[in-house]
Amino acid sequence: MSSRYAFILAGGVGSRLCLLSERRAKPAVPFGGKYRIIDFTLSNCVNSGIFDVGVLTQYRPTSLNQHIGIGRPWDLDRTRGGIQLLQPAPGLSASDWYQGTADAIYQNIVHLKRRRTDEVLILSGDHVYQMDYNVLYAFHRRNHARLTVAVTEVPEAEVDQFGILEADARGRVTAFKEKPKGPVPSRLASMGVYLFDREALIHWLVEDAAMAESSHDFGKDLLPRMVARDEAVFAYRFPGYWQDVGTLDSYYRANLEFLQPTPPLDLTDPEWVVHTQTADRPPVRVEAGARVSRSLLANGCAVRGEVVNSVLFPGVVVERGAVVRDSIVMQDTVVGAEASLNRAIVDKEVRVGRGARVGHGEDNAPNRACPEHLSSGLVVVGKRARLPEGLSVGRNARIGASVVEEDFTAPVPAGGVVDGPESMH
Repeated sequence: MSSRYAFILAGGVGSRLCLLSERRAKPAVPFGGKYRIIDFTLSNCVNSGIFDVGVLTQYRPTSLNQHIGIGRPWDLDRTRGGIQLLQPAPGLSASDWYQGTADAIYQNIVHLKRRRTDEVLILSGDHVYQMDYNVLYAFHRRNHARLTVAVTEVPEAEVDQFGILEADARGRVTAFKEKPKGPVPSRLASMGVYLFDREALIHWLVEDAAMAESSHDFGKDLLPRMVARDEAVFAYRFPGYWQDVGTLDSYYRANLEFLQPTPPLDLTDPEWVVHTQTADRPPVRVEAGARVSRSLLANGCAVRGEVVNSVLFPGVVVERGAVVRDSIVMQDTVVGAEASLNRAIVDKEVRVGRGARVGHGEDNAPNRACPEHLSSGLVVVGKRARLPEGLSVGRNARIGASVVEEDFTAPVPAGGVVDGPESMH
């Protein structure tokens, strides 16, 4: 039996995640109290028996590289196979950077040619789901497919955000449109999970690389071309939970879905562990008088105030009298005494001053810097920001990374922006 090999695409710019992905690659964004987004795809690989994985990085890869390291949490620190971090190596021209998802694989085709594998699995590193890829392989072989695309049904209002496929009763793909603007007869969205016949993949990558007019992307170029030429492209309907967490709203919603009595994925299943890089931390400490309800608290948290319907990452401190409600608070953030967070996403190592109110008021004016990403009432606070005592921050506000107390000269209104030295905007 030939070995199995997977590429994970983890290099895209996650601009729709606003501050969360300005200093890190989208797959490295923390999720669910202790994980990074890419942990779900990596864990799917090893739980499916795939122990030879290439991770293609490009945009701000430092935190992703540090997180994955040599792959030990996923049992990928192996002499044969294991994990490889594949970054572009620009040489003589700017075109050496990955131009699209297909180009990223093409530039690493040498890694594929070295391996004895009949199929190649290509995955996205920025989706939250649990899939046994063995079922996908069985479907692919049963249909003698050249390419199998995993698909899921999405709401009609969201079809313009995905690649949409039409398939016949056997599952053979008959049409494909990337992010269609008008009405379409199908709601089957590509999950960014592609299983290629090895020789077909090499053929289509080589052909695409020679086409000057191509954007060298699977969804925009290769997939429509293969369907148009009547290649054996099949759609595998995935029945489970799958979430693209590429926008602030979807990221926020997906995190809070794990607070439900029956969460969308069973993170306690010993047969399907979601592995991650875990630091040694003391147990959670909930002090007398504190209140915690419907929340996830990771190791090292200390709660002296109130936490309601929120996700707290390792080392978060909630001081006495503080209230954290409907919020996501990342590693080692301190919420000062009598402060409040409401519908806030707070990055790592933030200090919220005593009595500060974040997510205050009823005004829902969209954010003036990124109205298309920040308009549903959320507040985003960047890494290592320092919020002064008594500060009032309105909804849809954006507080940049590394701002300090002196950067605030007045309350931050709804839709306001306070940017620090590390912010891109």
